[in-house]
Amino acid sequence: MQLIPAIDLLDGRCVRLLHGDFEQVSRYPLVPAELARNYAEAGAGWLHVVDLAASRDGAAADTSALLGLLGRAPQSVQTGGGVRNRQDVSKRLDAGAARVVIGSLCVTETRSFIAWLAHFGTGKLVAAVDIRIDDEGIPWPRIHGWTNRGDRNMWQLLDELVAGGLLHLLCTDISRDGALGGPNLELYSEITNRYPRLQLQASGGVGSLADLQQLKSTGAASVIAGKALLDKRFGVAEALAVLR
Repeated sequence: MQLIPAIDLLDGRCVRLLHGDFEQVSRYPLVPAELARNYAEAGAGWLHVVDLAASRDGAAADTSALLGLLGRAPQSVQTGGGVRNRQDVSKRLDAGAARVVIGSLCVTETRSFIAWLAHFGTGKLVAAVDIRIDDEGIPWPRIHGWTNRGDRNMWQLLDELVAGGLLHLLCTDISRDGALGGPNLELYSEITNRYPRLQLQASGGVGSLADLQQLKSTGAASVIAGKALLDKRFGVAEALAVLR
């Protein structure tokens, strides 16, 4: 199981949002490029970078900090946030990204996303599905900064995406995101049971080495850790030792 440390960029700075809320932001006095290098030197072969300014500001966003980081990071980088068309994907891949993460568009324009899988290759794209679970236990994708609900539940969406060739899925339980209260083990186990060929990236809630140990039983291929690393709840080397 891989560890993928996460860096969230906002106006060139490292931050973390609680439940994706721009009004609940924690800022860290860290230089993104130095943090990426530290994670790589500790043994992490991948990095997950989200450009929150691109998510917030759309086409008007200044993406120079992201593109600069893609060019300097010593490890493989997957990046998302504000990807709205095929040109955005190409721009990030050309700047050095190994994979591009697509959020709302994989829900709202599923056929276009599947066409991109064919164009760029299934190894180059990640479908990021952020969900809330309803009172009946059904996970529903949230879109446009988690403000709206998708028109299909997650299982219906994944049926179509997997049939279209999806290989990499990043799934976040919004209720766990940034809260360090533990990941949704049942959700991730059900995903891997239903779609055994998916390379699942578990995201949201990781706050301890014990959480990582428990995640190994779900069948997820990777785990994304952001706030727990920034808050020094554990280090990259410690996490890798547990995941091995």
